[in-house]
Amino acid sequence: MKILIYGINYAPEMTGIGKYTGEMAAWLASRGHEVRVVTAPPYYPEWRVTQPYSAKRYTSESRDGVQVSRAPLWVPSKPRGKARLVHLASFALSSLPLMLRFAFWRPDIVFCVAPSLLNAPTGWLAARLCGAHAWLHIQDFEVDAAFKLDILRGSWLKRTALAIERTLLKRFDSVSTISGKMLERAADKGVRAAQLVRFPNWASTDAVFPLGRTSRLKAALGIASDAVVVLYSGNMGLKQGLDVLTDATLALKDQADLAFVFCGSGPARAAIEAACGELPNCRVIDLRPVEELNELLNLADIHVLPQRADAADLVMPSKLTGMFASGRAVIAMASPGTELHDAVAPRGMVVPPGDAHSLAHAIRTLADDPARREEYGSAGRTFAVASLSRDAVLEDFEMRLRAVGPARKQPAIARAGEESASALERVQDAKHPG
Repeated sequence: MKILIYGINYAPEMTGIGKYTGEMAAWLASRGHEVRVVTAPPYYPEWRVTQPYSAKRYTSESRDGVQVSRAPLWVPSKPRGKARLVHLASFALSSLPLMLRFAFWRPDIVFCVAPSLLNAPTGWLAARLCGAHAWLHIQDFEVDAAFKLDILRGSWLKRTALAIERTLLKRFDSVSTISGKMLERAADKGVRAAQLVRFPNWASTDAVFPLGRTSRLKAALGIASDAVVVLYSGNMGLKQGLDVLTDATLALKDQADLAFVFCGSGPARAAIEAACGELPNCRVIDLRPVEELNELLNLADIHVLPQRADAADLVMPSKLTGMFASGRAVIAMASPGTELHDAVAPRGMVVPPGDAHSLAHAIRTLADDPARREEYGSAGRTFAVASLSRDAVLEDFEMRLRAVGPARKQPAIARAGEESASALERVQDAKHPG
């Protein structure tokens, strides 16, 4: 099949949505599909475009058997509120000509990834122009999250944004998202059950696995060989609730047998460095190259996954899959009844969101119980292999693509041509009756 993928984030971004979209596209190409991608230059999670990529011009490249076309965009240094909206709108506008051009390639599937929902109208239009199946994949409910987290404010703006979102969701032929609770939310927004597809993020269990030894990064970071490492790795943004983890770190700052590692970039990093950067048992480091990912995730004796309570079931943290795959213990912050709570509780520890005291107590409890850490890590690894392996998830997804891809609608371009020809024939018949 011919598959056109459209989204603002893509490889070589190493975290979040770009990682999964890049792996999906490469996997589909390896299965013999023709895959093209319209995306932006990589900028996440650092919020800056680095060489050899440019934020100011159109570029194209072949990557992992996929033809990738990149449209320019504006990247704010502080991605908040209106600046974030302008950032997303800049890509939506600059990518429009590329999407219209690729409509003439006649893909079978136009696969749009949200965030950003601002891309969705163009993706839907391109699909309708060429008669392709219009598929929207939701990684985050960004409209809900933006207002819940006070990134955007205003009752009129909220009502308008939610109404537009609801209209867009109902127009796509298929709408997928990554968890059961998020599917329920999509249904609440008016998406019919026949349109809904569960398409979870996966764990690269062949690339991330228990090392059976101490990670080399432990010595490289100057951490004592017998210290228990507490790791947060990923985007340092507003949805993560990292202030709670910094408070827990400060509460345990005198525990010499603990070492805290914050790994990543984003808007919250400066606050983390200001609060904890000078503590003797804390390190704040950049993301590691992809070839060091397994060393990084195996650095942890305890993975910590903080999350704000008001973001529950609006997002499902993609980093959880790698944590489980590493075979290390996980502590998550989640409320009962949420998807994150249900995923972690049988194979890790769960504490209430926003409660730094409970988080610090859970860290201390697990640090003192290596057998329990081993039990949780083994259970998480077993779950990742059985339920989250990349091939199993993507083979099911490919089967769904094949089921809908060949059922091509008549392209709007073709309909317009037929209508014009029919009108011309009627005019000619009127001029030359009989």
